[in-house]
Amino acid sequence: MQVPLSDIIVRKRVRKDMGDLSALAESMKRVGQISPIVISRKNLLIAGGRRLEAARLLGWRTINAVVADLPDRTSRLEYEIEENLQRRDFNPDELSRASRELYRRKNPGFWGRLWNGIVRFFRRLFRMEEP
Repeated sequence: MQVPLSDIIVRKRVRKDMGDLSALAESMKRVGQISPIVISRKNLLIAGGRRLEAARLLGWRTINAVVADLPDRTSRLEYEIEENLQRRDFNPDELSRASRELYRRKNPGFWGRLWNGIVRFFRRLFRMEEP
């Protein structure tokens, strides 16, 4: 659901230093908000402080949020900690492989462009959605 940024209440948080938000803001500007922030029923921010601040930098008026029904401060703190701990960045090999694949998809050779054109033609002909 979309929530006005002005309605979100930010209280004491574990993360004090938001770091450089320019890359996150640029990503959100380019592809949109990938993950929603998490708020309580009373619009108290539980998780997603950096996304919230990046949205403010971009001048957004609303942000995508989900409501988590957490009964107390301890539960909200556990959620905030888990959200920041239970993620894993790409390792260098994964990042390299992903970058090569993205480049290949964005810059297909002649045969790749021909094949993609044929596939698009038949998808349109049979009104099929792209996978």
